[in-house]
Amino acid sequence: MVRIYNTITRKKEEFKPLEEGKVSMYVCGPTVYNYIHIGNARPAIAFDTVRRYLEYKGYEVKYVSNFTDVDDKLIKASKELGETVPEIAERFIEAFFEDTGALNVKKADVHPRVMDHMPDIVEFIKVLIEKDHAYESAGDVYFKTRSFDGYGKLSQQSVDDLKVGARIDAGEKKQDPLDFALWKQAKDGEISWDSPWGEGRPGWHIECSVMAREHLGNTIDIHAGGQDLTFPHHENEIAQSECMTDETFANYWMHNGYINIDNTKMSKSLGNFILVHDIIKEIEPNVLRYFMVSVHYRNPINYNRELVDAARNGLMRIQDSYHQAVERLDKAVGTETDDKILAGIDDNIKLLETHMDDDFNTANAVAAWHELTGELNKYLRQPSTAKEVLEKFTAAFKTYSEILGVSLERKELLLDEEVEALIEERETARKNKDFARADEIRDNLKAEGIVLEDTKDGVRFRRG
Repeated sequence: MVRIYNTITRKKEEFKPLEEGKVSMYVCGPTVYNYIHIGNARPAIAFDTVRRYLEYKGYEVKYVSNFTDVDDKLIKASKELGETVPEIAERFIEAFFEDTGALNVKKADVHPRVMDHMPDIVEFIKVLIEKDHAYESAGDVYFKTRSFDGYGKLSQQSVDDLKVGARIDAGEKKQDPLDFALWKQAKDGEISWDSPWGEGRPGWHIECSVMAREHLGNTIDIHAGGQDLTFPHHENEIAQSECMTDETFANYWMHNGYINIDNTKMSKSLGNFILVHDIIKEIEPNVLRYFMVSVHYRNPINYNRELVDAARNGLMRIQDSYHQAVERLDKAVGTETDDKILAGIDDNIKLLETHMDDDFNTANAVAAWHELTGELNKYLRQPSTAKEVLEKFTAAFKTYSEILGVSLERKELLLDEEVEALIEERETARKNKDFARADEIRDNLKAEGIVLEDTKDGVRFRRG
């Protein structure tokens, strides 16, 4: 029995999908104006793992994750780069697939884009206006927040509390500070679409409500995203969706925790904003994924190189044991199986399932994987090993790998002479002022866990 911590009730609940054997799942995706940062990577990995486990349990999962391909950030980037909004969006959507693919994140069944759903968005807003949940104001359309009695139920805030910090910014034409934009009137030179209220574009929150409904129906099983989206984005999604359909929008709300960089909240202003595109040049993507799943998805993650290096070492222990078992399979001479060991492997897989059934506790699942690794290492020290036992061990390791999305394939280590040749090439590049090549070699060596050290005898290296 799978139990999910439901943000809207603040407790773990037995998962009961709308349709037996099937799961509808919507995960808020990125705004594609730049490469994704490590904070975007966390929900991609966390909810990919949730999807993998539900599929392992036999569910047919329809997984939808959107791209916001038009908003203020994209319009700003368009002006700065001299490119159209669609050109920028297309480039960074391709980059998203490249980066998340490296992290072994499976593509969604549907990746809807806002630009492809403009007629649906306009129709959705028209219904809200007809039902008196929204109003037009000089070319903008706003949602009447107070018209929805349940507003604040996800973030557990009252309308009166929210009113204290609410305000009407310059240029806004709201009736109430709590109201939020469904449609924005276009400014000169901005990308825009026709609507009954004039040229414009949608507000941020309406997009996901429309795309979730179009691809999954009025009510979905699981809606997920980062903790920072709980308010106002997901709160507003609930309000406009439930006012439009008069049905529950989502039965289970899941939110992953924040990422800190060296115990400090990640932000551009602090200069600790890390792009996945850059980080996977230095850190093997498989190690980054293992690092992420080693922490329960609802807990915060503290990212620093020491912790990532520790994760690399942990993953290498698992991979090394697995490959030793694979190598021994061809040479296995023992024919007598050990029923106690076979039963222990079965018990370990049951333990994995127990942890994952408990709100997808990947941290405990990884700990169980290491327990299994210890048992395998103990077995490999025996003078004789049975093929049946080794096959069961390797099958169990593959089960962990498939559920957690962590590959068992090892990167081949560079030989010492190969490292020395690269160091020599780097020194030559520096003398020739080819700093781009010198930096590239340094980053590649760092990704291999090789640390360069300046000594009186020149540059030396050690394996981290």
